Amino acid sequence: MAEICCGVATDNTKTTVVCEPSTREARKRRMELRRFKIVPGMAGPPEHGKRRKIEVFPESSSGESSSSVDRKETDHDSGSDVTENSNSSSKSNESWSDSVSENSHLQTKVVIAAVLPDRCPNYGVTSVCGRRRDMEDAVAIHPSFCRQDRKIPADLHYFGVYDGHGCSHVAMTCKDRLHELVKEEIEKKETFLDQWKETMERSFSRMDREVLGWTQSKGASCRCELQTPKCDAVGSTAVVSVVTPEKIITANCGDSRAVLCRGGKAIPLSSDHKPDRPDELLRIQAAGGRVIYWDGARVLGVLAMSRAIGDDYLKPYVCSDPEVTITDRTVEDDCLILASDGLWDVLSNETVCSIARMVLNGQAPCLPSNGSEAKPVNSIDGSDKACSDAALLLTKLAMARNSTDNVSVIVVDLRRNT
Repeated sequence: MAEICCGVATDNTKTTVVCEPSTREARKRRMELRRFKIVPGMAGPPEHGKRRKIEVFPESSSGESSSSVDRKETDHDSGSDVTENSNSSSKSNESWSDSVSENSHLQTKVVIAAVLPDRCPNYGVTSVCGRRRDMEDAVAIHPSFCRQDRKIPADLHYFGVYDGHGCSHVAMTCKDRLHELVKEEIEKKETFLDQWKETMERSFSRMDREVLGWTQSKGASCRCELQTPKCDAVGSTAVVSVVTPEKIITANCGDSRAVLCRGGKAIPLSSDHKPDRPDELLRIQAAGGRVIYWDGARVLGVLAMSRAIGDDYLKPYVCSDPEVTITDRTVEDDCLILASDGLWDVLSNETVCSIARMVLNGQAPCLPSNGSEAKPVNSIDGSDKACSDAALLLTKLAMARNSTDNVSVIVVDLRRNT
């Protein structure tokens, strides 16, 4: 019996030895696969790189991805055969995790693209009286002064230079009010895209009417009261640039100027309104006026520009209608320079752009200031040292070239990587 039992045992040993270990190994393997399914979503072995990819959003994404993995594991666990679904579930988990990581990466790119270009670019300002007896220039900078529209929200940044003549009160009024008028006109439009020309024209026209009303009702506090009791022989140029993430909108009235430096080349964004400019000469003559050459071309022999805000005594020969240009921004843009004619009378566009570009790139030292000769405007929040140095150097160079007018310069850094 013992031998028979041994024999039976011996005969069954093969089956038992083959089946029992295989059953235990299969169960053990299933348990290991089951643990492997749950653990990688939470902690993940280093070679899969799960943590490294999800760490794009360290505060919230890891928790969200873990809960998502748990839900996905629960769905796989509800299957009838764990062994058959283990490989497919592992592949699906890997592909899903890769897709989460890719989506997180894309979200990060979108945030950066939406925030960085929308900030106000760096800028610097210098405004000096120069060799004139009185300071009649004014400068206005208003970062994020309004939003573009409701559908595509983006901050708009305002830069303006005003060169007064006869007195400074028209230029100062433009400094205080013109950006507010532009903002009001923008907010009137539900969809503002492609309506810049109309908006700027209406803003300048309203500014001209306000100046006219102010001069007619003003008191005797202004120094021009001693010269002209009606105070109507006072005006100001106005060159304004509104910078958006995609465009530069420039409106010009008078002989101040805006120039864009792109890839080291000077691109004029405005054209000076001089009385001897062919189209301006025809317009003045058509209105019944004359251009007389008296120390240069002048309207009725008096004003050396054909467009300005104010100057009621010279209307309609001198009008306040601005010329508007819309320029697309590119990655090659270096800087934007706005300045009064005290700079442009003695320096060319190319020279100004070359100097400003060298200073911004750290290739040209700025001359030290000697006090009252050229005092940069540092009281404006957000002014940048490199841009201020560029504006100061341009002002000093204009003075060295014997500029006889007030000199006001704004340098705006448009480089995308700053």
